[in-house]
Amino acid sequence: MTRTKRTTPPDVFAPAKLGPVSLRNRTIKAATYENMARHGLVTQPLIDFHVEHAAGGVGMTTVAYCAVAKEGRTDGRQIYWRPEALPGLRRLTEAVHAEGAAISAQIGHSGPVGNSRVTGGPALSPSRFFNAQSLRPTAPATRADLDRVVRAHGDAARMAIEAGFDAVEVHLGHNYLASSFLSPKLNRRKDDYGGSLENRARLALEITRAVREAAGDRLAVLAKLNMDDGVPGGFWLDEAIVVAQWLERSGTIDALEMTAGSSLLNPMYLFKGDAPVREFAAHMPEPVKTGVKLVGRYFLRGYPYQDGYLLDDARQIRAAVGLPMVLLGGVTNRAIMDQAMAEDFQFVAMGRALLREPDLINRMQKEPRTRSLCNHNNKCMTTIFSGGTRCLLRP
Repeated sequence: MTRTKRTTPPDVFAPAKLGPVSLRNRTIKAATYENMARHGLVTQPLIDFHVEHAAGGVGMTTVAYCAVAKEGRTDGRQIYWRPEALPGLRRLTEAVHAEGAAISAQIGHSGPVGNSRVTGGPALSPSRFFNAQSLRPTAPATRADLDRVVRAHGDAARMAIEAGFDAVEVHLGHNYLASSFLSPKLNRRKDDYGGSLENRARLALEITRAVREAAGDRLAVLAKLNMDDGVPGGFWLDEAIVVAQWLERSGTIDALEMTAGSSLLNPMYLFKGDAPVREFAAHMPEPVKTGVKLVGRYFLRGYPYQDGYLLDDARQIRAAVGLPMVLLGGVTNRAIMDQAMAEDFQFVAMGRALLREPDLINRMQKEPRTRSLCNHNNKCMTTIFSGGTRCLLRP
């Protein structure tokens, strides 16, 4: 697909269309796992969290992460799509809408990232793999498993409509199930879902097709796709470009958000900045705590931070597809936002910057020189394990 080059970049704070949805501006609160659900259901702290970001000015906030199946969670407290979850999800969407923002649900299946000790089901993967985080092997997914997971994504989209969501973000990254199938390192299958890139991408394309068929024109559908797993032998940019083109050709998504890293093998690769190994260990249960203390510095590696750190790779995807794209990674100030708009990205997504200052968008609109106070020490990530994600530097 070709796109018409714009002569004047849009204002990031002007209204925009994302598929069938109208947003008040082009900023999106990225999916940052909240750990505020309990028993797989919405809680008031989760509602308050997203209302705060909506009141802070974002065009859309993203609920992370809503699993399509009970065993598709990464831990036992996460929301998973079922009728019992809908009343709470409706309260959440209504509260966010009351603040003038749209709301998206990140949907997916954790696959090998899941912890089978707490999710009540096997951690599915393309091939057998020992998960050092859960200290258990994964279960190679059967064809029946994959068919069930694909159907569950469609069911999740239908329930998202019923719950009042404006969009869903299909998780195809971080070596969750669909991403693990894309990875040559993790996928050693010999059937129609392994081997060639076409086969390894089959599950991702089936999932997005099921979601679009269920969503119709009632939801915007985004896909979050890895550009680089951050591990030798993993999925990388050359293949990501081709998969992005296939996703565009399928006509199943309204926008593409590029990401990086593996929650399974190299979780800090996405975030850049410090790797707070000691703080991670302090919040982990045994025996994982001891393991993190002993070998965490090899698994949790820090990477240099710079504003717009995913832009170099993302602009290569941008050059290859005509889909609207969301720039993620180091969006902390008006300059990087304007650069994204000038380089033909339609939206920007912000994570840690908004955890530090949920009202950052409102203040940027009043004073363009405002920039995030986030120092990228990544200690906010350790709070996931202690009651709910938050910035430790906030008053």
